[in-house]
Amino acid sequence: MRSPHAVPTPAVGASGHAGPAIPAQAAPHATSPARAVAPAARRPGRRGLLKAVAAIGAAGTGLAIAEPAAAAPAATAAPKAAADTTADAALQLLLRRATYGPTVDSMAELKSLGVAAWLQRQLNPAQIDDAPGDAVVKRFPLIALDITGVRKAVEAGTHKKYGWETMSQLATAHVARAAWSRRQLFEVMVDFWSNHLNVTCPSGDVWDSRQDYDRTVIRAFALGRFADMLKASARHPAMLSYLDNRSSTKAKPNENYARELMELHSVGLVYTEADVQAAARLLTGLTVDNKTGLYRFDALQHATGAVKVLTFSHANGTAAGGEAAALAFVEYLAMQPATAKRLAYKLCVRFVADEPPAALVEKLAKVYLDNRSAIGPVLTALFTSPEFAASAGQKVRTPFEDIVASVRALGLGPDTDGGFAGIRALYWMCESAGQPPLGWHPPNGYPDVAAAWASPSGYVERWNSHLNLAAGWWPKQLSRPASLPAFLLPGTLPATYGPMLDALHRRVTGAAPRPQDVTALATFLGKTPTSALKPTDAAVTSKFPYLVALLLDAPSFLVR
Repeated sequence: MRSPHAVPTPAVGASGHAGPAIPAQAAPHATSPARAVAPAARRPGRRGLLKAVAAIGAAGTGLAIAEPAAAAPAATAAPKAAADTTADAALQLLLRRATYGPTVDSMAELKSLGVAAWLQRQLNPAQIDDAPGDAVVKRFPLIALDITGVRKAVEAGTHKKYGWETMSQLATAHVARAAWSRRQLFEVMVDFWSNHLNVTCPSGDVWDSRQDYDRTVIRAFALGRFADMLKASARHPAMLSYLDNRSSTKAKPNENYARELMELHSVGLVYTEADVQAAARLLTGLTVDNKTGLYRFDALQHATGAVKVLTFSHANGTAAGGEAAALAFVEYLAMQPATAKRLAYKLCVRFVADEPPAALVEKLAKVYLDNRSAIGPVLTALFTSPEFAASAGQKVRTPFEDIVASVRALGLGPDTDGGFAGIRALYWMCESAGQPPLGWHPPNGYPDVAAAWASPSGYVERWNSHLNLAAGWWPKQLSRPASLPAFLLPGTLPATYGPMLDALHRRVTGAAPRPQDVTALATFLGKTPTSALKPTDAAVTSKFPYLVALLLDAPSFLVR
């Protein structure tokens, strides 16, 4: 795998191609403020939190959690969630996978509509009134600009040339949309395709085009035909710049985009070097105008002559017809059985299991081909399959998903002042845990398997973020429920600790606790499940944020 960018060295598999790297703790953003800490409040409780997390995860989770002084090896498999025998378990599974985390409102909507109608609605996002999502996106005005608009802002002096303001807003808006858009499945698929057709953000060579790529390629086709998305990507300045096709000429064809178009974007490792060379010649002429930054086809730089790539052949007889020939090749790649199987596999990894059932992959590949690369029918078949229904506990949230799911579980909202400083802080939380949204440097996109994120330092960063969010220490700009205990424990407070802890566990994690989980939580509070509970107890007043953070730390919340 080749990339023109200077990137951290990822883990390399037996084939010699870059594989998923295990993210280390990311360095804080250069301009990020110091993380909020309340030393007197936090230090005494952290060791107890670690012990309690270990107790909750001790039986049947597959996740080793220990105190820092004696850290256990990181897990390499998804932790198994406690079995939930409630009638809502299947609905919770769908919301964990097809959204960025269940909320009270999303659960009520799913129950009201039923699975089939809810899926149909989410697969047609234009039909969803997304006032909350639209309102928060308006806080990021630069991402609405096209390439010409960004360049005009530079000329007017309102935007620094090669500055990253637009890309910074795009990445921050990615967090906001995931947290508060009602078009949840659409946003999940935008993230999926942003990784599959990755163009690193921020990256200096796409300073004027990355936001346009997000809008006109990824978002335009996220639930449409993959073939159309792939062709739009092949003609977008962001992709052509990122993978060097803009500098490819008939005299010196650049092979970078041709290789990744096949290896990463479509058929996979089934090509020869001769195929790469032929594809690179066929793709010459797809370039970017250096004066305007816009896509153009330069017939003068297109290499003519018959080409054969895999089983695709084309006379490619004229320079003027070069663009049509190149797009025919891209359409061919999108409709290949190898592409169908590869995309089906990746979708199953995202939504079903790190090692997905082969039968389901084959089934979805057929659906993909039968529907000419339309993604909606593939997702419908996936979410209604018995394999999906049986997959509870087989996926783990990535750091980005963890932070967003925590925001949703706690009922947090966008900045109260109409700005986005608080939302930007959420981006920094993801960055510190190793996954700044859209920020993966190699062209293969972020990994989506548990082993890639099993970093002790990454978990500690996530735990710190959970406590900051639950306690309201940082970011302070986000809107919060007037009373977190009242929000998470509505109605009359139970008379004893057991029912309260059971209800809180279900509300925060979406899963029913095991008896030993309730006992461990009560022990953390210095109580037993049968201890009397009073409204003035620390468990539902001063210690409540720690209790909530502990549940966000637990394996039952970690599973997707």
